[in-house]
Amino acid sequence: MAFGDQPAYLRVAGDLRQKIVAGELPPHTRLPSQARIREQYGVSDTVALEARKVLMAEGLVEGRSGSGTYVREQPVPRALARTGYRTAGESTPFRQEQADSRVKGTWESRSEQVAVDTALARRLRIATGDRAMRTDYLFRAGGEPVMLSTSWEPLAVTGRTPVMLPEEGPLAGRGVVERMAAIDLIVDNVAEEVSARPGLAEEVLALGGVPGHYVVVVSRTYFAGGCPVETADIVVLAERYRVAYHLPVK
Repeated sequence: MAFGDQPAYLRVAGDLRQKIVAGELPPHTRLPSQARIREQYGVSDTVALEARKVLMAEGLVEGRSGSGTYVREQPVPRALARTGYRTAGESTPFRQEQADSRVKGTWESRSEQVAVDTALARRLRIATGDRAMRTDYLFRAGGEPVMLSTSWEPLAVTGRTPVMLPEEGPLAGRGVVERMAAIDLIVDNVAEEVSARPGLAEEVLALGGVPGHYVVVVSRTYFAGGCPVETADIVVLAERYRVAYHLPVK
């Protein structure tokens, strides 16, 4: 489709987008009103409204109740470092996901036993309905939410062991590699898949994002002797992170 053939609302949104990117409409500046857009571009109220909706869906502007629509300050993307598994004695799960060693991370967690569905059973190579320990994490840096993670560990592997609860016991808060080594399981491989999707409302809210924004999902599975011992989904806001891989050459 040639530019001139674009719907009017996309042409208006494109011009406003260019002004935002160029700094003509800097962060925290109020976006021209619907009436102003209509007059400036010679379009209908419907076109002006749809153009504003496009910018809001792209995360360039945000509505403030009773005040109007304002240009959002865009975050500078940080690297989500992926460097494979860690040897025993290394850092906490939060540090393992961070590229910046200066980041001071804290996290909240909650664990419960669950019956796995078919998709999880396939990832863990167990039967649908088998029990696993599910742990939900909310990670913070400098007090701000930055990452969600949900992990599942087969209770056939960790049940009735000192590491059954990832955040309790003698190895509370340690990484998967060290915890599994404590029960004589040597993690020797890790597989990851990276995807993007619209964030669930509860995910975006927990991460301090804007409804409708996309998230990056890193689906990771640790293996010991070819058997999965943990699988997890790590979720970050796509506008805030880029996934950076550092893979050794063997």
